[in-house]
Amino acid sequence: MKNENDFAPVFSLRFLRALIIHMRPYLLFVSGAAGLAGLALGWQENGSITKLVILFLPFFLGYGFGQALTDCFQTDTDAISAAYRPLIKKEVSPKALGGVSLAGLILIGIPLILYNLNNLIFCLLAIIGLATYTYFKKNFWIAGPFYNGWIVMILPITAFLAVTGKGLVALDNRMLIWLCVITLFAYANFVLIGYLKDITADRETGYNTFAVKFGWDRSVVIGDIFVVIVAVASLFLIDAENTIGLALFIIATLVAVSGQVQAHFTPVKKEENATYPIVSTVRAFILWHLAIMVTFQPDWYLFALCYYFGFELVLLFRPEKGQI
Repeated sequence: MKNENDFAPVFSLRFLRALIIHMRPYLLFVSGAAGLAGLALGWQENGSITKLVILFLPFFLGYGFGQALTDCFQTDTDAISAAYRPLIKKEVSPKALGGVSLAGLILIGIPLILYNLNNLIFCLLAIIGLATYTYFKKNFWIAGPFYNGWIVMILPITAFLAVTGKGLVALDNRMLIWLCVITLFAYANFVLIGYLKDITADRETGYNTFAVKFGWDRSVVIGDIFVVIVAVASLFLIDAENTIGLALFIIATLVAVSGQVQAHFTPVKKEENATYPIVSTVRAFILWHLAIMVTFQPDWYLFALCYYFGFELVLLFRPEKGQI
């Protein structure tokens, strides 16, 4: 048993390595894609590339700091299902990891707020949501996917507000509303299907998730509904004349469907066989948002392709192949 003196100091390579593992680098592309879709929706052709980069980085890093923060609140179930993580191995303390993660979230929120003061509201809501997510996940089976989903849904909203500089009245935008629907349900499906890999651990530690309460099959059926909602909502944004955007949308939908089919028909419905369905929800989420990005900003297609390739490369080298 390690004591406090054994924890890696915050300003050390050991702590940095642990922080990066908890940030899940392969999932930074999820929040980044959600932000990119919102930025593309509000982007003006004469906009500054410097501004675009400054606004993109907070979204790209947002998932990492948010995930590291929530990890500090669910060490009980992670001790069973994700024993490889430094927090569980007592390499870092929850206090230090949580403090650095919270500081990171505050820092990346600053440019979003500076470009649009209204984002202060949404940044605060996101931080509060991340800090309270575990409570709702553990106690309310209906809340988990949607509670996590609304936090991620904030990303395209803050991106749109930051890049346009407009007031809250700008949120009354039909295209932004459809984008929010896509982000909410696409991420909710990732969370819902993601619970399949933690059924045993969640049950043993008293987490009342949808998968624990209703089982594998019903979780996947609800996931099917989420996929249909996202695909239909995307049709209100995708331009059929934009070949690359349409292709990305089709690929995303096929990937999502393939994951659901695998989840339905896998011979043995146990945690080890949930990896492909979960990875499919992540791939589909990113591709759907890149399709929307390219639809509104066709000139960004090369970046979209490189971005997705980067995701697959980082995903390939994740430290624990069975974990997403």
